[in-house]
Amino acid sequence: MTKNGQKMQIPVLDLKAQYASIRDEIAKAIQKTLDEQNFILGQEVQELEKAIALYCGTRYAVGVASGTDALFLSLKALGIGAGDEVITSPFTFIATGGAIQNSGAKTVFADIDIKTYTIDPASIRKKISRKTKAIMPVHLYGLCAEMDEINEIARENGLKVIEDNAQAIGATYKGKVSGSMGDTGGISFFPGKNLGAYGDAGAVITNDEATAKLIRKLRVHGSSSKYVHDVIGYNSRLDNLQAAILLVKLKYLDGWAKARQENAAYYNSRLKGLPVTTPFVPGYCAHVYHQYTIRVPGKRDELMKFLNDNGIEARVYYPMPLHLQECFASLGYKAGDFPESEKAMAQALSVPVYPELDTEQKEYVVSKIKEFFSK
Repeated sequence: MTKNGQKMQIPVLDLKAQYASIRDEIAKAIQKTLDEQNFILGQEVQELEKAIALYCGTRYAVGVASGTDALFLSLKALGIGAGDEVITSPFTFIATGGAIQNSGAKTVFADIDIKTYTIDPASIRKKISRKTKAIMPVHLYGLCAEMDEINEIARENGLKVIEDNAQAIGATYKGKVSGSMGDTGGISFFPGKNLGAYGDAGAVITNDEATAKLIRKLRVHGSSSKYVHDVIGYNSRLDNLQAAILLVKLKYLDGWAKARQENAAYYNSRLKGLPVTTPFVPGYCAHVYHQYTIRVPGKRDELMKFLNDNGIEARVYYPMPLHLQECFASLGYKAGDFPESEKAMAQALSVPVYPELDTEQKEYVVSKIKEFFSK
């Protein structure tokens, strides 16, 4: 199949298509910031913080340098460090476990529910020790983890909850917005995210005034006022240029999420009857499809190569769970410790779901998946 006389090429994400639709607004926002020559923690950052807090249904949002820093600073602000343990999923990006280790705490993994790819509360319960201080659930691929049960476990054991909301801004769980249900939520504005900046950027959301105040201090070298430092902090400031860009894009986020949901529904319908498992979404959740991820038992890698060879960029998120990564070898985990995460590692495959996909492109993806299984 061709498009405009050329062999069809469909990237996993087309940021150029998104940019084309908002080019003039972005240019105006950037030019305004350049004209003002105020680049660090200025008006745009303050406006974005208010807008993100409103969007997520929290009292506070604090702009930081990245989603990774949002998790790390949450841990530090909540007093978690050396001698403590934090339970999280091994089926996630390195930043989740890395933030825990860099805080001085120990990462403790708990397995996932293979249907949702999110951490299994029953597995969390088995991992709690007297050193456990927090749970860090990951809202993976755009779907919320089982927050009611996770929060119940936290209450029963006096634990903090830090939501890794890097991939799911705007997703909902029983009417509550992702990131708003724990003590803090960490948001990533990495360019490839549903709400992406044009460089690294992130935010912490919280309903606790003291936590927000401390993170504001920690992000700027522990400073409460210029050259006055109450604690040893970090350099994790969100700059005005990124905030200005994000303020433009935030207006479109719900529309983009709706388009992703419509694209996912198209795939769900057209892939019925094939030997793949389409995304499972509990009835009380709204999935925002940062990724559209199918499970392909047995032939995942062959299907990925076939799609890539036919111009469709299909990717594996994630090909190696954290417990098998060399950087976590000191934790003592081995293959077989988390069978559901390892099953996901071997079977998960993500295909393009970005908002700008047209019907011809989606049908091409479907047709090639069908072609593969008809051979």
